[in-house]
Amino acid sequence: MKTLTLANIYELQGLKEEALDIYKEVLKNDPDNSDAKIAIRRLSGMRKKFLKVNQEMKDFFLKMETEVEFNEFERWLLKAWN
Repeated sequence: MKTLTLANIYELQGLKEEALDIYKEVLKNDPDNSDAKIAIRRLSGMRKKFLKVNQEMKDFFLKMETEVEFNEFERWLLKAWN
């Protein structure tokens, strides 16, 4: 099932195109969904900035188990978005 939650997970993993496709499908099924609209605008403007997945951080994200690892990933995300 394609949901905003799944799109958010894809987005966090660096799978921007996949996330964008899901947001568009959510919007097609629910044209008034403001979260999907915002996400589409955000990702449409970021496509050129994020051309490929950071495989190392994707793998790290998928294997995180401790709070320390979570905090490290969070710091990386904040740095990547600035």
